[in-house]
Amino acid sequence: MSETENTPAAPLETIAMSLRRERERTGLTMTEVAKRAGIAKSTLSQLESGTGNPSVETLWALGVALGVPFSRLVDPPTPKVRVVRAGQVPIVRSEQSTYGAALLSSGESGARRDLYVLELEPGGVRHADAHIPGSVEHVILTSGRLRAGPEDGPVELEVGDYVSFSGDVPHLYEALAPGTTAVLVMEHR
Repeated sequence: MSETENTPAAPLETIAMSLRRERERTGLTMTEVAKRAGIAKSTLSQLESGTGNPSVETLWALGVALGVPFSRLVDPPTPKVRVVRAGQVPIVRSEQSTYGAALLSSGESGARRDLYVLELEPGGVRHADAHIPGSVEHVILTSGRLRAGPEDGPVELEVGDYVSFSGDVPHLYEALAPGTTAVLVMEHR
C-alpha cells in the first residue's frame, strides 16, 4: 500500500462513515433521513456512530432516503489520492496518425467520464468518428500547439488553452508543433 491508501475500514465503520457523508451531502437532518427511511432516529444515530447492526432492508431504505445506491453505503471509499506516475500507463497509438492516448482514469459506475493524456506529433491528423450520443470532449493543451475540435470547425490551441466540443460528431486532433501533449476528459452524458 502507498502512503495515500489507508487500511480498509471495518464494515460497520464503513457504513457509519458513508451514512454521515451522504446525509451531510444532502443537507438533511438525522430526523428527516430517519423519517424518509421509515426507521427510528435512534437507529440512524447508532448506525452513524458505528454501534448499530443494520439489516439489508434498513440500508436499502436509507439508500433510497438519501438518493444513493446501496453500494455507496457499504463499499469502502476509494483512496482520496491516486497517483499515476508518468510512463506507468501504456500509450495506445493510432494506426492512421501520430496520435497516442493513455487512459489515466475511467469513470466509475455513475461517474461517466474518462481521463487521458494525449501525445501527438506533426505530420498526421487523427480523424475520430462520432462517439456515443451526448459525449463531450474537454481538452487542455499542456505542451506544443494543437488543432482540435469538430471536423467542420476545429480551433487552434496554445499551451494552457482549453476547448470543449461535442464528441458525438466527427472530430479531429492535429499537432502543430513537435512534442504536443494534452489532457483529455471524455464526458458521457
